[in-house]
Amino acid sequence: MRTHYCGQLGRPDVGTEVAVCGWVARRREHGEHLAFVDLRDHTGVIQCVVDGAHDVRSEQVLRITGVVRLRPEGTANPNLGTGEIEIGDCEVELLAAAEPPPFPVADDVDADESVRLRHRYVDLRRPRMQRNLRIRAAVNSALRSAMEALGFVEVETPLLWTPTPEGAREFAVPSRLQPGSFYVLPQSPQIAKQLLMVSGFDRYFQIARCLRDEDLRADRQFEFTQLDLEASFVTQDDVLGFVSDAVLAAARAVTGESTPPIDRLTWSDAMDRYGTDKPDLRFGMELVELTDLFASTEFKAFRAPCVKGLLVSGAGDWSRSRLDGLVDRAKALGAKGLVWMKAVGGAPELESPITKFLSPAEISGILTATGAAPGDLVLVVADERRVAQTVMGQLRNDLGRPPVGDGPYRYVWIVEFPLFEALDDEGRPVPAHHPFTMPHPDDFDLLDTDPLAVRSQSYDLVLNGWELGSGSIRIHRPDIQERIFRTLGISDEEAAARFGFLLGAFRYGAPPHGGFAVGIDRLVAVLAGEENIREVIAFPKTQSGADPLTGAPKPLATRALADLGIRLAPRT
Repeated sequence: MRTHYCGQLGRPDVGTEVAVCGWVARRREHGEHLAFVDLRDHTGVIQCVVDGAHDVRSEQVLRITGVVRLRPEGTANPNLGTGEIEIGDCEVELLAAAEPPPFPVADDVDADESVRLRHRYVDLRRPRMQRNLRIRAAVNSALRSAMEALGFVEVETPLLWTPTPEGAREFAVPSRLQPGSFYVLPQSPQIAKQLLMVSGFDRYFQIARCLRDEDLRADRQFEFTQLDLEASFVTQDDVLGFVSDAVLAAARAVTGESTPPIDRLTWSDAMDRYGTDKPDLRFGMELVELTDLFASTEFKAFRAPCVKGLLVSGAGDWSRSRLDGLVDRAKALGAKGLVWMKAVGGAPELESPITKFLSPAEISGILTATGAAPGDLVLVVADERRVAQTVMGQLRNDLGRPPVGDGPYRYVWIVEFPLFEALDDEGRPVPAHHPFTMPHPDDFDLLDTDPLAVRSQSYDLVLNGWELGSGSIRIHRPDIQERIFRTLGISDEEAAARFGFLLGAFRYGAPPHGGFAVGIDRLVAVLAGEENIREVIAFPKTQSGADPLTGAPKPLATRALADLGIRLAPRT
């Protein structure tokens, strides 16, 4: 039906008779009978000179045949890939009529998101959306090729599964054949892939669909896609190497550029320097440790377990109202308050409502530690360590973080996460990940005496401040697993009920193993320069979880509910 794609024609095709197919992007009258018709497909736009095009309308589907020729002198369009040429002597065949679209199919036109999603089949015609989904396809292809080259075998795991200890709320699927019983949709293939390790598939991967019934946000949907992998007889460094190879190959397939080896930070260092375990390394503004400086201070507000500073270069002329806004922001993030200080004069000196309460040594120490120069602004939070870190980390992002698509791609591995994140009401530790994560070998002795100090062999990959995924070395030894269960307060009976099929498999010889999962939606969003993963998913849900295109979720018919043995109770 066609000989060429619209955007692939160029000067070498001049004199060639061609047939192109696509949608009408634009029609412009040229005299009484002639019209310029811009025909669009996913490769671009070509101008066609058509005689008698009065009935041609926007978004009609046409087949146009004609001869490629150079545009008349002075009429070339340097902003268009096909701007030197046009198709003349055209014959037009209408393949499908079209009503006026609900919004123009152009990247420079804003449309309400609900309208875009309701008419997603029109929205996906836009060059931006075509580009994004084709980037996604290139990423998937590169990931799959990289994993195969590393000796991994692709295995599909079930979508109808049993509840797992992932921590998030699961989607339940009622069983018609066993009324009152339910499957769940997998949060991840975690347990299934560990069973594959016991089965001897020592390098598994899957482009896996996963589902979690969690609140939606810019980087989270109910359903998501991940590169899921697991390998046997590996160390943490082995797993990090596998994932690095695959992710950098995917980025190279999109950008055409090679990326330096991925940096590595411990969780503790990331929190101290950046105030987050998802640091964006594209910009500086590292947090400054001031705790020791104020160990004996007379200023009561700085008598705290942790004092953190942040230098904002060139912000010394900010207005009082803007500074008050920063104080309000810090309080909203959980801090007791925020102190600001302006560096002024040639020395420089610090100007602030609180400097009269500080000693000359403390003022000098702040200037030295932060490196403040005249015209700079210093922000200080004094609080519990985790509060001070996270508040200042968020302020750092608020004040310095560039848009997601700006600057270089800065990957970083975050390693040595805490094994436990807190103590529950009964004083038992709460696992930071799932209960199958192997403790750091140097910290086993702390499990009984100081569990919150125990590091884990878990790791995250971060790109430009986005967490791409998590993984860990798993517990494969029954004695270690039983010890972790005891620490968590999980009895032998509860462990058997919840995890019996995995623990039972381990009795038949489980190799040392570890794995990872890369969030493909997030990886593609960063590579495409999008702030929201909805822009790289063909048919996403809104933030409320609705699908404007299909109207889902919808009530089920009474008969369908009856077949499933379900009766809806009134909601209170």
